[in-house]
Amino acid sequence: MAELLRHPKVMKKLQDEVREIARGKPNISGDDLEKMHYLKAVIKETLRLHAPVPLLVPRESMQDVRIMGYDIAAGTQVFINAWAIGRDPSLWEDAEEFHPERFLSSAIDCKGFHYQLIPFGVGLRGCPGTLFAMSLNELAVANMVHKFDFTLPDGAEDLDITETTGITVHKKSPILVVAKPHY
Repeated sequence: MAELLRHPKVMKKLQDEVREIARGKPNISGDDLEKMHYLKAVIKETLRLHAPVPLLVPRESMQDVRIMGYDIAAGTQVFINAWAIGRDPSLWEDAEEFHPERFLSSAIDCKGFHYQLIPFGVGLRGCPGTLFAMSLNELAVANMVHKFDFTLPDGAEDLDITETTGITVHKKSPILVVAKPHY
């Protein structure tokens, strides 16, 4: 939501898509989500820039191996930095910019098959709740932007998106917004 509030054109485009597909319906259904390509792009772009767990579950090298010029000895614990991968300029054009359109013509997803976007990990150590989390996020965001118009309070035009860590990464300060019902 923070990135949508910081990028009103993206919010408008997302609301237009959701409201067109859900026209006349009180709630968004799972079937509706399949048609919401821009929504999926917004969620992926948000996860690219704001990985919920920046350092994935560590892995241990079972044998000596050389990866991309680095020697990793057997028994070495390896951490994967999903946050850095999501912002790597060698993988992403304008890596620090919020640009959901990058996913509209791309097969990249969050299921762990595309190693440049791994907010939920990969392989056997990947999060077992990935599909549930993606569906829940899509459903929540779609229903919110379908039913409400959002603005920052007191005419503010920007939002502090400073993050802090805990079990997961989250905003340091809560988001304060004005939500007006959309009829």
